[in-house]
Amino acid sequence: MATATVAATAPLSNGFLLRRGPNEGAKSARGLQWTKNHRQSPSSRRFGAAVITAKFDLKPPPYPLNALEPHMSANTLSFHWGKHHRAYVDNLNKQIVGTELEAKSLEDIVIQTYNNGDLLPPFNNAAQIWNHDFFWESMKPGGGGKPSGELLKLIERDFGSFEKLCEELRAAAATQFGSGWAWLAFNPRPSDGKELLVVKSPNAVNPLVLGYISNFLTISFL
Repeated sequence: MATATVAATAPLSNGFLLRRGPNEGAKSARGLQWTKNHRQSPSSRRFGAAVITAKFDLKPPPYPLNALEPHMSANTLSFHWGKHHRAYVDNLNKQIVGTELEAKSLEDIVIQTYNNGDLLPPFNNAAQIWNHDFFWESMKPGGGGKPSGELLKLIERDFGSFEKLCEELRAAAATQFGSGWAWLAFNPRPSDGKELLVVKSPNAVNPLVLGYISNFLTISFL
């Protein structure tokens, strides 16, 4: 059963997450070495017989676990963050140890392992870490409601009204088959002059790999 949470957006100046183009790094990704050279280090953790160096940490939500009640319970947030999100972090750290991805940022790993749609093994975990980090930041206690300022002007220009935007977000979430996401994204090179658009994506796929340079909010549905 799908669950969705819509949150208040950040101000326009805080919404931009600049990145490289979606195809950059695709060629180098094909040459990634997946042989894991396990090595000892003071900060490493043991997984079975192998020694894994943790590169990425599980970021806590920017508010207490009960802060979003009654819209999202503390139990729901704790399970979603403490189990699902944590598993993505732990699994990615295992996958990239001993490969050239260890030296990459999370966004670079997402873009390179997307590999123009021919997904490489770490993509799902890396992208879901990014998605969930962004998801928690998309919400805040007492959030929601109509935005203001430049963001509202852009919404009214590209959707007609804030209410129409909400309708499109709900429709995107309701029509995405299986698990996935619905996003309010920014398109820097629109063909129709509309820079804001609603995007839905399956599983771990996100706007980073679809050619959009920033996101304002997201809806998660399981």
